[in-house]
Amino acid sequence: MFKIIQYEIRTTFRQAHSWLTPLLFFIIIVTLFPLAMGPDQQLLQKISPAIIWVGALLAILLSISHLFRTDAEEGFLDLMLLSSYPLTFLVICKLISHWLTHCLPLIVISPLLGLLLHLPAHVEYALVITLLLGTPVLTLLGAIGAGLIVGIRNHGLLLPVLIMPLYIPVLIFGTATLNAAALQQPITGYFAIMAALMLLSFAFAPLLTGIALRTGVNQ
Repeated sequence: MFKIIQYEIRTTFRQAHSWLTPLLFFIIIVTLFPLAMGPDQQLLQKISPAIIWVGALLAILLSISHLFRTDAEEGFLDLMLLSSYPLTFLVICKLISHWLTHCLPLIVISPLLGLLLHLPAHVEYALVITLLLGTPVLTLLGAIGAGLIVGIRNHGLLLPVLIMPLYIPVLIFGTATLNAAALQQPITGYFAIMAALMLLSFAFAPLLTGIALRTGVNQ
């Protein structure tokens, strides 16, 4: 598993556009809102949870559409399907490497963007924890849709239409956690719900992604 993940990470960093584009997209979305809304600190604090979470969701959605595309074009996906290793195991390795290269940079940069939006320290703490719990869910669920459309060329907006309804609970609880933290309300319950969503997604999404890949390749 370590060697496969290492290979995937090395391959991703060789193609700088594949991981830099979502990161820059996330930064641009978050930084444009203070410029558009003006210097009203209270207003920025009120809408900043939605800004950051919508930006992270769209950035991950932008990267997830190419999750299996390059592998399919280069023939590596066919080798995955014919490999003696379980397809679910290979999918898990692929998703872990994708989270490390595409989602982890978003989490690292988010506290700096939180300072731009005048977030207090305790809200930034909640922001980092919710992103750590929520971004794996977005990656796992997005992989199912990416597997279904891997055999479709020029799919356009088909992927967002397929997986956006699955992203809504994560978006709701992610923003609700930050709103509760801003009001200094208890947030451990929100953390528990998001952790449950992550574990549930990790239990079923890799298997469903494998089924989706076999279906998508045969289209």
